[in-house]
Amino acid sequence: MKENWSPQSWKFKKALHQPVYDNVTKLNKITKKMKKLPPLVFAGEVRELKCELAKCADGKGFLLQAGDCAESFAEFHPNYIRDTFRVIMQMAVILSFASGVPVVKLGRLAGQFAKPRSSPIEKKGDLELPSYLGDMINCIDFSKKAREPDPERMIQAYNQAASTQNLLRAFAYGGYADLSTIQSWNLDFVKKSKQGSNFKNLANRISECLNFMNACGVNNQNVRQLSETNFYISHEALLLPYESAFTRIDSTTGDWYNVGAHMLWIGDRTKDLNGAHVEFCSGISNPIGIKVGPTTEHNELVKVINRINPKNEEGKIVLIVRMGAGNIEKLYPPIIKAIKKNKLRVVWSCDPMHANTEKAKSGYKTRIFKNILSEVKSFFKVHNSEDIYAGGIHLEMTGQNVTECMGGMQKISDKDLSSRYHTHCDPRLNASQSIELAFLIASHLKKIK
Repeated sequence: MKENWSPQSWKFKKALHQPVYDNVTKLNKITKKMKKLPPLVFAGEVRELKCELAKCADGKGFLLQAGDCAESFAEFHPNYIRDTFRVIMQMAVILSFASGVPVVKLGRLAGQFAKPRSSPIEKKGDLELPSYLGDMINCIDFSKKAREPDPERMIQAYNQAASTQNLLRAFAYGGYADLSTIQSWNLDFVKKSKQGSNFKNLANRISECLNFMNACGVNNQNVRQLSETNFYISHEALLLPYESAFTRIDSTTGDWYNVGAHMLWIGDRTKDLNGAHVEFCSGISNPIGIKVGPTTEHNELVKVINRINPKNEEGKIVLIVRMGAGNIEKLYPPIIKAIKKNKLRVVWSCDPMHANTEKAKSGYKTRIFKNILSEVKSFFKVHNSEDIYAGGIHLEMTGQNVTECMGGMQKISDKDLSSRYHTHCDPRLNASQSIELAFLIASHLKKIK
């Protein structure tokens, strides 16, 4: 256990992107109540994830971290959770077959309710109000009352996260993750694909392997792994009163764990070495993701990693790289070199979403599919040139048929964005675009024999 650290020690550091609650007494009452709420995850599960992530660092696994940009109270529905889970499972099958290694499935789900914003103020006409910071903090409605931070919303976020996690566990262990069923969903996607030949060949090969295994007596009736899966949850460790309330000592090890998620990550805006977020994450035993953006200074990044992972444990740190399609090949190699020079053990994961956001002519915030794919290709290209394993992908996506990102096989254009633009924050890949990207990554890996 780290000396001089507690779940509250972050309060002595500068905490960026935190709401200002008018009623501090109410905030303290709510956080005290949350400390008594049941955990969403267990320390043993967190240790299992860390072991699986360690394999992603040395080429024996691949991380698929995907899910909502920001979960909302209004959009909460079991069908949405089911559909997102299904698409993540489909993507995992495709990527596992291509890479030849197990895929670690990590959802941006069951807790992703808070978002940092580039501006603290939003203006419409002559009215200027605080920005929407996620449903855990305030409401998206543009009114003075709605935009006031309310600590009660943390309780509602926890309750929704608990319901989501219960449903995810049921899907993962109750038969919905059956490998043969998932593959039939992929085949259904292929049938609708106008680019079907490459996708069809890959899908058919997966089906042939499953049929051969079944003929040999290896099927979901006698091998648990074919009908069940481990599915982990993650969110950004942004709202520190919430995170500290769910940080508790594991009775079997005596170590601190955040029991609100299996993995947490620090955003590009909050990874200051001497800041509150790094201080908080330095004391918990969960795996920690660190966003790495275009302005990241590699020597500072090395210090942050050493602060959070002083023992250089494998599976502890995931570097989530978000450079932008036009920047990655120039800015990324020096960071890899610095990490290699210091012999730091990390999982390298590509986030092709966050640095490729732009405003369409229609005024909607969007992401263009070809730019997302371009950054993914460049990510693998850089790793090949540096002779280091590319261990994962990090995506904002949904299982719903939204129209938020332009391009892909559906050829979503600017004029289509308004038809099903549902995100509360950033644009997400829809189900079809997510599976298409998985197939394209699979082709790019070039590991299919």
